[in-house]
Amino acid sequence: MTPSLLLFFSLCAVLTFLLSWVVIFPWLRHGRRQDNQLMAVNVQIFGERIAELEADKQAGLIDDGHYKAQTIELKRQLLDAQTVAETHTPVGIKGRIIVLVWIPILVAIAYLTTADRTPVFTLWAAQDSVGQVADDLLTGKLDTPPEWAAKNSSALISAMQTNVHQHANDANRWMRLSELFMMLDAKPQALEALARANRLEPDNQEIAITYAQTSFFANEGKLDANARAVLNQVLSVSPNHEGALMMMVMGEARAGNYPMAKAWIAKLRSSIVSRSGDHSEALASLDNLSQNIAKQEQMASQGVKITVGIEPSLLAQMKVDDSLFVSVAEQSGGAPYAVKRLAASDIKAGAITVTLSDADAMMPNRTLSMGRDAGVALVVNARISHSGNAMSQSGDLAANPVVLKKNDQQVSLMISQIIP
Repeated sequence: MTPSLLLFFSLCAVLTFLLSWVVIFPWLRHGRRQDNQLMAVNVQIFGERIAELEADKQAGLIDDGHYKAQTIELKRQLLDAQTVAETHTPVGIKGRIIVLVWIPILVAIAYLTTADRTPVFTLWAAQDSVGQVADDLLTGKLDTPPEWAAKNSSALISAMQTNVHQHANDANRWMRLSELFMMLDAKPQALEALARANRLEPDNQEIAITYAQTSFFANEGKLDANARAVLNQVLSVSPNHEGALMMMVMGEARAGNYPMAKAWIAKLRSSIVSRSGDHSEALASLDNLSQNIAKQEQMASQGVKITVGIEPSLLAQMKVDDSLFVSVAEQSGGAPYAVKRLAASDIKAGAITVTLSDADAMMPNRTLSMGRDAGVALVVNARISHSGNAMSQSGDLAANPVVLKKNDQQVSLMISQIIP
């Protein structure tokens, strides 16, 4: 029996017991005792009235006919009271069994008719058909699913997700689930699965590096605070971990922190040289990386720093997955000379500064320095896109363009309007 079915029938049993207790317990405890007590009171009162009538007759206060009529009336009232008491006697064993049987039946009918349970039944079917295959994939017993299971990919994915949540403390299962999400190009889900694996085993360096790498590429080459913390944790334990050092180089270079990137390269070079053997190829690759970073640094020094803010009244218009585009283009229009795309959420904490240079050119023959040297009239633009589209659309948030003069090294923009 699957856990879902077990939970359902357990709840039915508990509800049946509670309802049966509420309905039947008062009958068992109070029904007959209350009726018997009422009859005893009625009989006592009847006896007292008969005694009063006999006393009145002997005292000559009433005649024999009146005495007989009153006695007959009292007997009739006592008989009526006894009849009413008998109609309220406790329910018999058959009635109780009927209640016990019908309560779970009614609960089941209500469960099946008040909501669409198709997804639940689909999940149960997936568990029955490919549940074992999913477990074998998540535990490393299988590297690839059998052909018959791969054909039913949706059922296999559902079964794997359910399996991981049933073993929520198994970091390796979360790792393998992240691989599945990456195969499906579901980067946010893969990142969340890796984050869970890292929280479960923070000392597992393989998980940590995989998480940092996935975060880096999912965030378009940016090391966020979580990824940096993970890498710093790895380096605090293994200062010469080459994977972590390379990630720090890439992250700092991408963020424009070129001196820091060079420092990490020097540390990585020292680690490689200290190892025995021939590492000339690795060192040559590292030299090429150093040259590329130096070139990027030179181009950035010729670029322009752009500070972008947003009117507080427009913050409510932003969505979680909005994109921020900052670009330099001709005033007359056309493809930009330099452009960067960032997460719009970065601007919520306050104004951010972006550097645009030749490194951000869309085409090698259309760079920012070429445009400035040619004396082209350039403007700086900033726009928050709801769709992530590079072309502006109705509803996007935008700043008024600012003219970029030839010698300007710094520009400020304020996103203050909604594109109609």
